[in-house]
Amino acid sequence: MTPMKPETKQKLWEWVRTLGLALAIALLFRAYVVEARWIPSESMVPTLEVGDRLFVDKISYKLHDIERGDIVVFEAPAQSQQEDDLIKRVIGLPGDTVEIKQGIVYVNDQPLDEPYEKEQPRNDFAKITVPANSYFMMGDNRNNSNDSRYWGFVTEEQVIGKALFRFFPFDRITLVD
Repeated sequence: MTPMKPETKQKLWEWVRTLGLALAIALLFRAYVVEARWIPSESMVPTLEVGDRLFVDKISYKLHDIERGDIVVFEAPAQSQQEDDLIKRVIGLPGDTVEIKQGIVYVNDQPLDEPYEKEQPRNDFAKITVPANSYFMMGDNRNNSNDSRYWGFVTEEQVIGKALFRFFPFDRITLVD
């Protein structure tokens, strides 16, 4: 076996360094900026369908506050008995009151305009106040969503990021509202 030429060793080393740097950048990008997620359940139908793939923006909430109506990915609360991260819509912000009466969601005693909702919730929900640094989350498929009505609030620390862009299936590529 003949030894490698110095030029070949140098080119090989350059390739290894370039690939290593590219991998490090990709991992840092995924950890701190944007990551891909998929939708495993029907809780966000009709906005998000089972199998949709989307990008989650992990940096914007470091620059501005979470807003009502945002669709966010968050660590599952312990009370949910879920292991995987969840995705839901923000309904109540810190200090808001939230209740459901006769199929209408009220925030601060005002009915919430919800064109994204699949169907009105069947069950009433007593008025509660969202604590500081917490959020009340609900799925758009209200009668098929395990959400804050059942397991309580999501803290600011549990929020991973905002659903930003659906990239699959290709015929439904769009920004996520």
